Amino acid sequence: MITNLFRIIGILGLLWIILGIVEKRRKGQDKHYILGGILLLVYSIYIEDWVFIILQIVFIITAFYDLSKNRKFKKRK
Repeated sequence: MITNLFRIIGILGLLWIILGIVEKRRKGQDKHYILGGILLLVYSIYIEDWVFIILQIVFIITAFYDLSKNRKFKKRK
């Protein structure tokens, strides 16, 4: 039962990242990446895959960086 919960969390994370790709630089794209990355991080911790865990941490940090960069750029305009 708990396995199904974590699989659902992983699937939702993947769907959120796909939604971010479909959004293409609209508002919220980076937020979709961050949320999807966090959900996939939870799943990767559950399956104890260290490569996937590190990949997700880097992905989330990159999404936060991109979000902050875009906000600074918008403030300059």
